[in-house]
Amino acid sequence: MQFIDVCYKVKIQQTNTRGRSIKRMFTHGSTPSDLISTIQEKTILNNITGVVSPGEILAILGPSGSGKSTLLNALAGRHQQQSRAFSGTILANNKKSTKQIAKRTGFVTQDDVLYPHLTVRETLVFCSLLRLPKTLTKKDKISVAEMVLSELGLSKCENTIIGNSFIRGISGGERKRVSIAHEMLVNPSLLILDEPTSGLDSTAAFRLVSTLGSLAQKGKTIVTSMHQPSSRVYQMFDSVLVLSEGRSIYFGKGSEAMAYFESLGFSPSFPMNPADFLLDLANGVCKLDGVCERETPNIKQSLIASYSTLLAPKVRDACMEITAVSERDSHLIGSHSCQQHTSSCSVDLSTWFYQFRILLQRGLKERKHESFNTLRVFQVITASILAGLMWWHSDYRDIQDRLGLLFFISIFWGVLPSFNAVFAFPQERAIFMKERASGARPCIRSSNHGCQTGFNHCYCHNASICSNRRILRA
Repeated sequence: MQFIDVCYKVKIQQTNTRGRSIKRMFTHGSTPSDLISTIQEKTILNNITGVVSPGEILAILGPSGSGKSTLLNALAGRHQQQSRAFSGTILANNKKSTKQIAKRTGFVTQDDVLYPHLTVRETLVFCSLLRLPKTLTKKDKISVAEMVLSELGLSKCENTIIGNSFIRGISGGERKRVSIAHEMLVNPSLLILDEPTSGLDSTAAFRLVSTLGSLAQKGKTIVTSMHQPSSRVYQMFDSVLVLSEGRSIYFGKGSEAMAYFESLGFSPSFPMNPADFLLDLANGVCKLDGVCERETPNIKQSLIASYSTLLAPKVRDACMEITAVSERDSHLIGSHSCQQHTSSCSVDLSTWFYQFRILLQRGLKERKHESFNTLRVFQVITASILAGLMWWHSDYRDIQDRLGLLFFISIFWGVLPSFNAVFAFPQERAIFMKERASGARPCIRSSNHGCQTGFNHCYCHNASICSNRRILRA
């Protein structure tokens, strides 16, 4: 993968108020003549260039707000490259990124978006049934999920629920590996991770990066952002890209970073973690002997200027050389193999009804705890008993009482499901956005399966409340 001169800009609208008296502020309020609206353009990424080959791990380092997540979203094809905000060239196998290539790119977000009440095995099996093409049988899809489960070392916790901050489940490192397994099901050639070690201790972070290293040895291209890696984690990176305020200050081998900055006059006087030293430089802080001697914006500008002069031409030449070699190989192979590659990139998902059925099964498994818990059952039974007592021994000839009972039932089952849906759909939104971005399911299937899941639970409750009322009225 090569990314050349990647830029991303956003427009920020700022509203300034001209001088107004306090009395006018409280009496007349703001008028259009009092407001001055200005639109400013902020650069998030500025001419970022780099290259990563199969079997390598590229680590993107930088402080918070330096543009790491924005760059990863651009590499994953989640920014519209035709928009004016984005500019630059991103090539995968010497071809511009398309929707089909984006679907075959694994993207692991910083937050683990998973169903908390499903087990690890159920999570991967349902994802496999949804994302794998319909040319595979159900047995083959389950076999793929089991293979990924074993490959990432999740076999010992396959029957444990995922859990969250309120529900006890698997550990943080195991939860992150489940998120990686989500993307490994489609066998992606490019795997992008946004701060996968965030919130993990040093040992768990090392094990996770070791897992990424084993995937890279199998020919995968790994691109990940790191916030504060340990020294032994840093040694596992093949290439390092250091960002500062959306600009590059270093790109190259991780083992050569310290020597490069030492040639510029920046070197610590005592041994320290290279990643910590690089982050200090990206923040514009140079620490020597534990004392902050310089902390000025001139350090950032000096490093950016040095990179533009010394490293940027070499990085660009390396990208152009790889592009030329790829073009030469593609001409030697011929157009027939290119057509086969294009057809292999396309993924024919399952039918609408099949995906709807899988989503419905997953929704029933996930929401059965909240629909049939003690409080919900007590609520329904109590309402049915109260309604039955209100119409107890009512005369069958009094049609008004029977109409009132029907009105009460219709209102109760009209309000209760809608009230539950208010809380159900916001919880589903994060997972829906994640799966839709990866091409797993469109909007209509998500909304249909969510409504049908709620209806199925209401049918069971409705049968209970009607039977109780019938007994009391009898």
